[in-house]
Amino acid sequence: MTSIKYETVIGLEIHAELQTASKMFCGCSADYSSAPEANTNICPVCTALPGAMPVINAKAVEQAILVGLALNCTINPHNTFARKNYFYPDLPKGYQISQYDLPIASEGWLDVPADSGKGTQRIIIRRAHLEEDTAKTFHRGDHALIDYNRAGVPLLEIVTEPDFRSVESALAYATKIRAILRYLGVNAGDMEKGILRFEANVSVRPVGSDEFRTRTEIKNLNSFRALTRASTYEVERQIKVYENGGQIVQETLGWDEARGVTVSQRSKEHAHDYRYFPEPDLPPLELSQAYIDSFHAHLPELPDAKTERFLREYGLKPQDAALLASERSLADYFETVVKQTRDSAQTVCNWLTGALLRQVNELGLSVDAIPVPAVHLAQLIDLAFDKTINGNTAKSVLVEMFQSGRAPKEIVEAQGLGQISDEGVLKEMVIKLIADNPKEVTSYLGGRETLLQWFIGQIARATKGKANSQAVKQLLLDEFEKLKK
Repeated sequence: MTSIKYETVIGLEIHAELQTASKMFCGCSADYSSAPEANTNICPVCTALPGAMPVINAKAVEQAILVGLALNCTINPHNTFARKNYFYPDLPKGYQISQYDLPIASEGWLDVPADSGKGTQRIIIRRAHLEEDTAKTFHRGDHALIDYNRAGVPLLEIVTEPDFRSVESALAYATKIRAILRYLGVNAGDMEKGILRFEANVSVRPVGSDEFRTRTEIKNLNSFRALTRASTYEVERQIKVYENGGQIVQETLGWDEARGVTVSQRSKEHAHDYRYFPEPDLPPLELSQAYIDSFHAHLPELPDAKTERFLREYGLKPQDAALLASERSLADYFETVVKQTRDSAQTVCNWLTGALLRQVNELGLSVDAIPVPAVHLAQLIDLAFDKTINGNTAKSVLVEMFQSGRAPKEIVEAQGLGQISDEGVLKEMVIKLIADNPKEVTSYLGGRETLLQWFIGQIARATKGKANSQAVKQLLLDEFEKLKK
């Protein structure tokens, strides 16, 4: 019996809450996390009281246009809102105001690394449309509690075609979308807070086939880890079903993180199940071409373009350039330090991707909240560049800078950490060391040249790491050369 090989087919939907001051269709604050208690950040519109009339949030429209342009979409001058009808306790109206036939943005694309590891592959973005978020449900024993503070918060849903042929490429795309949203300042990317959520439409098919088989949708994945684990599990589950002669049922699934399995929630709806029809309380959204074109000037340099510039302008390694460009605040921090230090851009990069990010991760900080000013890091790098302190001392000073907020020069002076580079002082120490260790000297001169590091270590120990190791090494070599004659 011939074993069938299967390939993965994934399409992604990304739900991003937009960072506006008010909700999508009313004046209530969109910052529901700061509400003093449940069901206080609400009004007749977002709780769907009779007679309440929605009004489109202009700022949400602006942010949606920016995202659409960043994703190479066509911004549709004429777009409309519709009622997406379904009953769920966290949906106060019994329908969601969304966009269906005529979304604000469509027909876009984004390039991600190819599965082969060479070049890129283009992911087609079908649409990006505006809608409103739902309320939040909390379960307490046998009871379900609803908090409507989140109901009506602006959401942008970004939908791809089923173009992913691996979980890894889906992850790369999701990571890139998050970076772009943060660059644009329209979403903070805090997945654990639920303001950025993924839904994966997963199916498998025999390698070489062009058919699209029955898919399942995994809802509300709020981390890259969940997206990866859930999609991988579902691919493997579907392959096993087919190998055992079964069929996949189209359904909506949840992800049980603790058990590491997908779980059925309900049968998958089709578009006609939602009974879409035009929202009668909202007029079509008409955007002039001049208005749309004006947003091009507001687009920042995005991650891909910044990566390319870092490669070209600073000569960084590709992996380093991509890492620095992945966060706008980190990229800006890097360039600020480069402009203020006498050392190379690669040295600055090494500090950021090494010692500095290590401290950020250990302290559980965000790169947006690095407590060390860029000018202070530049000063620290210069202290090492000038040989005022050595590399190991510089790293310990950086730790102190994170803890105290003090400038590096202040720390070095207060703790007496300055590097000993005075040749006369070091030479005196080297001569005494050689005189006190005749056996080691004889061994070194007899061919055990690895002992050189031992001698350097003795000077480092005697000076508590403050001796200029390069100067010590050269002085030792000079003295040993004299002894050979």
